[in-house]
Amino acid sequence: MRKFDEMYEQLPAAGVGGPVRAHYQAYAQWLSQQSAEVMAARREEAEMIFRRVGITFAVYGDKDEDGSGTERLIPFDLIPRVIAAQEWTDMETGLVQRVTALNRFIHDVYHDQDILRAGVIPREQIENNAQFRPEMVGVDVPNNIYSHISGIDIVRAPDSAGNGEYYVLEDNLRVPSGVSYMLEDRKMMMRLFPDLFSQHRVAPVAHYPDLLLETLRASSPATTAEPTVVVLTPGMYNSAYFEHAFLAQQMGVELVEGQDLFVKDKFVYMRTTRGPKRVDVIYRRVDDDFLDPNVFRPTSTLGCAGLMDAYKVGHVAICNAVGTGVADDKSIYPYVPDMIKFYLGEEPILKNVPTFQCRKPDDLQYTLANLKDLVVKEVHGAGGYGMLVGPASTKEEIERFRSSLLANPEGYIAQPTLSLSSCPTYVDSGIAPRHIDLRPFVLSGRTVQMVPGGLTRVALKEGSLVVNSSQGGGTKDTWILQD
Repeated sequence: MRKFDEMYEQLPAAGVGGPVRAHYQAYAQWLSQQSAEVMAARREEAEMIFRRVGITFAVYGDKDEDGSGTERLIPFDLIPRVIAAQEWTDMETGLVQRVTALNRFIHDVYHDQDILRAGVIPREQIENNAQFRPEMVGVDVPNNIYSHISGIDIVRAPDSAGNGEYYVLEDNLRVPSGVSYMLEDRKMMMRLFPDLFSQHRVAPVAHYPDLLLETLRASSPATTAEPTVVVLTPGMYNSAYFEHAFLAQQMGVELVEGQDLFVKDKFVYMRTTRGPKRVDVIYRRVDDDFLDPNVFRPTSTLGCAGLMDAYKVGHVAICNAVGTGVADDKSIYPYVPDMIKFYLGEEPILKNVPTFQCRKPDDLQYTLANLKDLVVKEVHGAGGYGMLVGPASTKEEIERFRSSLLANPEGYIAQPTLSLSSCPTYVDSGIAPRHIDLRPFVLSGRTVQMVPGGLTRVALKEGSLVVNSSQGGGTKDTWILQD
């Protein structure tokens, strides 16, 4: 299988070396001058600071494999992932195109359903989708924007000539997380290696909270000129609680839980020490099912009773909108290129990974015959769970998965195992290539905009393709070079 490394034009057997790509040359020269002792000291310093700041994520139950407790640090790698200016420009254009089409699709699904009537997407794919919310049919949302914050996972793999080509792996449109790590990784790099930033023109990312607040305020109902924005969190035991608190603090808005909110006369209020205060925009980090016990799960204590009533009459904006998940389901992913053509009349700039839909008999047969070579994912799965990485699985694991697949083929998609690009990474044995992906964050308000960068996740286990933090992945700073 061909390999593509971000820093080196070719990887020798040892894993590090060979000619350095042009946009990495200044960094590679700097790195060659750093002693192992200095870098080890910087790694320790980074870990100490992250622990002090409390940059952790939580894991639960079976996921807590080593019994070390729920709170873990996400490992931070000192070697940045560097992307040339033109590459980023092309990727950004592709991302704006993709997210624009996805927002058009969600609006269409809950209104005229033109794409279903045209037969581009089978109707049952929508109406039988667990993330389709009939409660949203006919409900108008500000600016027709549903996914205000989109996290699009991008991987790179070699083409037939060995050149790196970008693919969209998945669209995260419900409550995408990880942006706090993008911001903290940059702060950490600037703190540890200030000299690097005087040698490289790295595009800034620190203004992301300002852009996010601008995006949220732009979604406010027309009932006020000075909207009050809050971040709604499930609470401190959520895996991304650090991020919820961090973003609220960075934007200068209140962090609230469901119990802090109430609805009166179809307006939403939060309880404050000075009495009730009206809320106009809720940046929710709570799934649909838990938002309003009167409409969704009656047992939920994470949301606010009556919230959907206020939402439907346009007295409060919820970001991302209720029902957005219908577009980021893995069974809908294969249709995104068709959406771009249907709504925008354009060819997709960013490619999808070729995908087999196991609900189709032919695709199912192919998948069953080639399980050892494919990655098979649950359509509703997340976090790297509920999936089979064929080449890395035992015969027993494959046969066990085969039974699940046969029992519920509609619940799975399959993709070829891509040879994900690698990037030099500090591991216990020194510097070695490890597989990476990238999650840029796309903000859709009055315009579609993004900061030049994203969260680069790295699979720290040798040979692993799973970059999720809950399964041993780490993060890197992502540098977009300016011309």
